Amino acid sequence: MIIAVDGSAASGKGTLAKRLAAHYDLAHLDTGALYRCLALHLITEGRTATNVTESEAAGAVGSIDLLMAGSAAIRTDAVAGMASVVAAMPAVRQNFVSLQRQFATQTPNRRGAVLDGRDIGSVILPDADFKFFIDADLEERARRRTKELQESGQSAMFRDVFEDMQDRDRRDRERSEAPLKAAEDALVIDTTRLDADSVFAVATSHIDGNTNPKRR
Repeated sequence: MIIAVDGSAASGKGTLAKRLAAHYDLAHLDTGALYRCLALHLITEGRTATNVTESEAAGAVGSIDLLMAGSAAIRTDAVAGMASVVAAMPAVRQNFVSLQRQFATQTPNRRGAVLDGRDIGSVILPDADFKFFIDADLEERARRRTKELQESGQSAMFRDVFEDMQDRDRRDRERSEAPLKAAEDALVIDTTRLDADSVFAVATSHIDGNTNPKRR
């Protein structure tokens, strides 16, 4: 079983994807972490969001340390901003496509995989068994991200986080290559007024109630 979970920043898609993976014994890949690892690599090399070139970013894909995917170092606003910039570059996205598809189809000792990101259901895995698109009001997402950053010990102001997220939304939704949007056959879940348990219940009800998925 292959599940695609797409959505905007701080909408809750990552939390949902992890819970679905654990619940159904599926492998999980946070594809946003791939772009964050690349962003951290580029920042470490002295590049910035304003001077990094597409050829530099695409060429660095093969050099990133995927072990950093679980590190707090990739969860800073600076890395997130750079990740949003490089993720809009067609050559960078193309270099990540095969890696993501390979992960979804080669999951030894698992029943399948859950991938979360921005274009999983629409581009990376258009034939996924189940597709979800998770979103929430910008103000609520900015509030969540501000709280997350502050609880991790980082200095964060709501207004700054709001403006940064607004810019990221614009880049993600307006980019020419794989823009952030719900796949036509995705179940859209607005999490503005839902907690994680409620979102999980909606998703599992949809999956368990589907008696004719493409493959199980």
